[in-house]
Amino acid sequence: MAAAEPLTAAAPDPDDKAIEAALRPKNLDDFVGQKRVREQLSLVLEASRLRGRSADHVLLSGPPGLGKTTLSMIIAAEMNAPLRISSGPAIQHAGDLAAILSSLTEGEVLFLDEIHRMSRPAEEMLYMAMEDFRVDIVVGKGAGATAIPLDLPPFTLVGATTRAGLLPGPLRDRFGFTGHLEFYSTAELELVLRRSAMLMDMKVNSAGFSEVAGRSRGTPRIANRLLRRVRDWALVHGVDQIDARTAGAALDMYEVDERGLDRLDRAVLHALVTKFNGGPVGLSTLAIAVGEEPETVETVAEPYLVREGLLGRTPRGRIATRAAWEHLGLDMPESAAQAIPDAVYSGPGARTAGTGTGN
Repeated sequence: MAAAEPLTAAAPDPDDKAIEAALRPKNLDDFVGQKRVREQLSLVLEASRLRGRSADHVLLSGPPGLGKTTLSMIIAAEMNAPLRISSGPAIQHAGDLAAILSSLTEGEVLFLDEIHRMSRPAEEMLYMAMEDFRVDIVVGKGAGATAIPLDLPPFTLVGATTRAGLLPGPLRDRFGFTGHLEFYSTAELELVLRRSAMLMDMKVNSAGFSEVAGRSRGTPRIANRLLRRVRDWALVHGVDQIDARTAGAALDMYEVDERGLDRLDRAVLHALVTKFNGGPVGLSTLAIAVGEEPETVETVAEPYLVREGLLGRTPRGRIATRAAWEHLGLDMPESAAQAIPDAVYSGPGARTAGTGTGN
């Protein structure tokens, strides 16, 4: 029998996409977690309804999978307005943005995912559209070029970004409300899973919910994905009631361990401790050791490993912490312990320093 593919490598099929859409909350009352953002956003939307005007522009930032797209849908639903969805990478020219903006209706909600990846010309056009609800369409080139002003109906822009620091100040300042989404606690993820299990007509006990939530990396999207895989395992094995043992067996098969680490995470840690004696080692060298691209290691595996205290970034490169050795069931040699600085550096310069070491 062929070995099971790692969960993170599997692309979602159409059924998964349909289920994921069905699991999205439709209003703020059903949205679990992010209490402060929910309360602030509710106030903004309620005030807009009382004034009879479109809501202020909203910027949502935070790691992937925490609910930015879902909140944009909820904003449109709460304002009883249509929703238009696009993304920053899809808008490479000012004309692309002008075409979208000119077709908006009054009160419509425009959601731009990964807004920090929008082209600079389109970004500059967006400034005037957000502030004055107007764009200038340039016709012709050179000395004969003419700017034709085009008035826009009032609309609400909802921008989402995983890299808020890459947004230029003039764009960030034009948003009336900014909300940062944080990772979920295990208790909050259990609430998410209980709602999802009810919608999928699954029978799961409290221990089963806790097991799945504990392996979900603080992310509702991952929690729901793991729950579907547990459902599949239970269906194939004829299990009616899912408990901690069932959930654990299913997720072990998909190579998601009790701490939420997947195949890539463990490969990175294993390479660090067995091939490089715990580091420090450069990002490019580490990526070659695990057979992945440096960007994949840096954006997919590294953030969670750093957050869990299993990997550190120093000016000389990446290092494995004592917790990483313990998680892999290995004894940490004294030489590796001495290589760990008193305060593991993870500041802005870590990426440059780390990628340049041992390439």
